Amino acid sequence: MCVMASPSTRAELITYCKRQLGEPVLQVNIDDEQVNNVIDDTFQFFQENCYNGMERAYLYHEISADDKTRFAAQTTTTAALSSEWKETTNFIPIPDHVVGITKVFGLVSNSIRSNLFGVEYQLFLNDLYAFGSLDILNYYMNKQYLETLDMVLNNGAFQQFRYTQRRDRLYLDLDKDFLKEGTNLLIECHRLIDPTDATEMNNDRFVKLYATALMKRQWGMNLIKYNNVQLPGGVTLNGREIYTDALAEIEKIESEVLSKYAIPPMDMIG
Repeated sequence: MCVMASPSTRAELITYCKRQLGEPVLQVNIDDEQVNNVIDDTFQFFQENCYNGMERAYLYHEISADDKTRFAAQTTTTAALSSEWKETTNFIPIPDHVVGITKVFGLVSNSIRSNLFGVEYQLFLNDLYAFGSLDILNYYMNKQYLETLDMVLNNGAFQQFRYTQRRDRLYLDLDKDFLKEGTNLLIECHRLIDPTDATEMNNDRFVKLYATALMKRQWGMNLIKYNNVQLPGGVTLNGREIYTDALAEIEKIESEVLSKYAIPPMDMIG
């Protein structure tokens, strides 16, 4: 079967990398499990360091009875000298592909914006109809001021929260009685792109280069134990040289990704 130079699946990406290393002319001595480790490492590096590896998303969650029960519970940790510390389990489980959370919406009603007699609505009603005569800069500054008031007085969309990616938990630092069953929760977050869903990731330039270089490094590591392997026809494979070349290629690729295509610092918790 002919595999195109634009892989769209994991299997095609593996075949592409092996062709780049010399197959079928040469046999690339690397085990299938090692190949899968290489591809997993490639996607992990791409997702965590390249801006095309993650995306902004809005996830919806309805507070359930289980969430209420969890918020009311406590865990106890025993320290040295039998000292006990209690901690509330005030968290909501989050999908494991979420790497950071920027905002949490829906926990409070907004008295400044959400009703007919709110300040923002009245400002909009009285001034914005005459858009041509309105100083848009002044309106924008007033709107930001109202947002700040809402944040300080009502907590608005700026609830105190903590997020731990390695535990997939969104902690909400509020009174358990404040959390109502049926409340609609919306979070603004960044999540990793799944290569099985976004198949174009298999054809990304850096994914192909990095996967090939990692596979070459593993191939060299395998051959180092049998240095100067003699192949039929008198061809000799130098595992040390293959390994060293791969290290240089990996360093070059990582440097280019981190300097030109790295994810910019984000104001998020995670």
